[in-house]
Amino acid sequence: MPATPTTDPLQRERDHLAASRAALRAMRADVESLDIRDVTGTWVTALVLHNQIEARIAALADLSHTPLFFGRLDYLHAISEELSEGSGGESFYIGRRHVHDADGDPMVIDWRAPVSQPFYRASRTEPMDVERRRRFGYTGGELTAYEDEHLSDPGEDDTASALLAAEIEKPRVGPMRDIVATIQPEQDEIVRADVTGTICVQGAPGTGKTAVGLHRVAYLLYAHRERLARTGTLVIGPNNAFLSYIEQVLPALGELDVAQATVQQLVGHVEVKGEDDPEAARLKGDARMAEVLRRAVRSGITLPTEPCVVVRGSRRWRVPAYELVEIIEELKDRDVRYGAAREALPQRIAHTVLLKMEQGGEAPDDRVQDAVARNAAVKAVVKECWPAVDPAKLVLRLLSEPEFLAACAEGVLTPEEQRAVLWPKPGRSVKTARWTQADAVLVDEATDLVQRTPSLGHVVLDEAQDLSPMQYRAVGRRCTTGSATVLGDLAQGTTPWATASWPEALHHLGKPQAHIEELTKGFRVPEEVIAYASRLLPSIAPGLAPASSVREAPGSLTLRQVEGGDTTEAVLAACREALEREGSTGLIAADARVPRLAEALAEAGLPNLSPGTETSAQARLTLVPASLAKGLEYDYVVLDEPAAVVAGEPDERTGLRRLYVALTRAVSGLTVLHGEPLPEQLR
Repeated sequence: MPATPTTDPLQRERDHLAASRAALRAMRADVESLDIRDVTGTWVTALVLHNQIEARIAALADLSHTPLFFGRLDYLHAISEELSEGSGGESFYIGRRHVHDADGDPMVIDWRAPVSQPFYRASRTEPMDVERRRRFGYTGGELTAYEDEHLSDPGEDDTASALLAAEIEKPRVGPMRDIVATIQPEQDEIVRADVTGTICVQGAPGTGKTAVGLHRVAYLLYAHRERLARTGTLVIGPNNAFLSYIEQVLPALGELDVAQATVQQLVGHVEVKGEDDPEAARLKGDARMAEVLRRAVRSGITLPTEPCVVVRGSRRWRVPAYELVEIIEELKDRDVRYGAAREALPQRIAHTVLLKMEQGGEAPDDRVQDAVARNAAVKAVVKECWPAVDPAKLVLRLLSEPEFLAACAEGVLTPEEQRAVLWPKPGRSVKTARWTQADAVLVDEATDLVQRTPSLGHVVLDEAQDLSPMQYRAVGRRCTTGSATVLGDLAQGTTPWATASWPEALHHLGKPQAHIEELTKGFRVPEEVIAYASRLLPSIAPGLAPASSVREAPGSLTLRQVEGGDTTEAVLAACREALEREGSTGLIAADARVPRLAEALAEAGLPNLSPGTETSAQARLTLVPASLAKGLEYDYVVLDEPAAVVAGEPDERTGLRRLYVALTRAVSGLTVLHGEPLPEQLR
């Protein structure tokens, strides 16, 4: 006897969820059951097909903690080709991936599909043929609520979505959550922008710029999968803790093959063992160093004074010195990569010899030219006039030998600046030298001058405001033929070389025509907290518009002055208080204070994690050095001694920017504890 259809709307939606999960399991089972033994020609094609099937199986995994769909669109008119125009409207469930039933009919539509776009863009003023937009609420993976907006009904009041607010405010335990259910129209425009263009997003704290960048990668891989599968995609973050924090977002959206790296991992040609003082690091990151390195790479090129004589059999072919000079000068003027020019030089000399052979009555072919190019006399000219360059050895010499640096930096760096970038103790070899992070970027630049760096299809660069011009160049050469999404906040620049303006940064990136978007409406940080932190903006980023928040949370900010100066006991009490609530807690402190606080937490029996370690129901407290707080978020933040955070940086502006970052990590509540006076901007 068939089951009677339920009249309860919520139960019907739960039934659809259960049926969709069953359909997804069936889709995965179909792929797992494929037998490819009789359809592959060679072991190579068999391996490729096997890997593709394994990737498909992984992509079809049903993540229990991730709702399969989060919304529904009811259109006024049919939009499917197989339905006639007069057959009425259609409904689509919007989710994280496509799911179809046994007949191939869609049960869930991928959020990236064109039919899903009105879920994010439709409004009462522009309903986009949507009669009803339904949002779903989940608790522990179970569908527990829904909320409707009748966009085509002029009589319905335009009210804020309670489920949307609840999703934003949901306690954070574990890695960074995706925002696919809460994307706003201005964010969706960035996510779906064309793959050929580079976009720079200036985003205030809590505006979701990081999640927007990650969702943009997922969208581009959906819309341009073949193209990006060939050229590759890369997400670049400031540190490993940050990458660990975001690493689950893309898999939750069905994308498993997006590489992640820090800038230092990109330029890992040498082992970093040392540390520059701020002035040396700033100068080594200056764009002028690119010209110094270009000169250094080409410094070994010399013009010949003797002819090249090639002996073949009983005949001798002579290329005069002046002809060799013309060949070398032409290669220099073409400004091709040093290594490519060096590879072309013996062929150019050999071609000249072939012309002389033809004039002498011979009929040489390409094989003869290749043989001449390998001739000892030709190889000797190349070795003498265009010697091979080892990029690491070249930079080692540049930073160790004052005379060589002076010759390469003449008219580019002043004598004082040259002394600042030289190593205090010259390096003896590439392996033993105390390379710094800035040195590694110089080696990468030299490497690219010798041999072109391969380009990816799309690069997402997060926390970009902290990069030096030379670091921008390092990232830019990895997307010379591709595009980029640049994310950052000028107010959060905490390096001595922090970006002064986005047009300047995009110039160094090699993308001067990039479109700049500004996100100022926050969803994560409560209005009371962001307004307090924004008091610092006139001092740290005077041209930047202050952020606002759509979330009012009275009582979300607490300021406590501690008598006696030592805040340790007050910190412990505040952490205990925060842990009584649901969600994660971040204790942020000046780097110098972290060891003392770690010891105090251990003595008090409060287990804590390091940044980047995934929180769980059993471990919800993370001890965060202020230098690693950028990009992270916690339900509740306890901020220890703001004055110490400021004092921990080389200058006041950088210190205040570091404090601005720390103040804007809280989603639900911020407690600021201080024994010393607060910075005057916050009083």
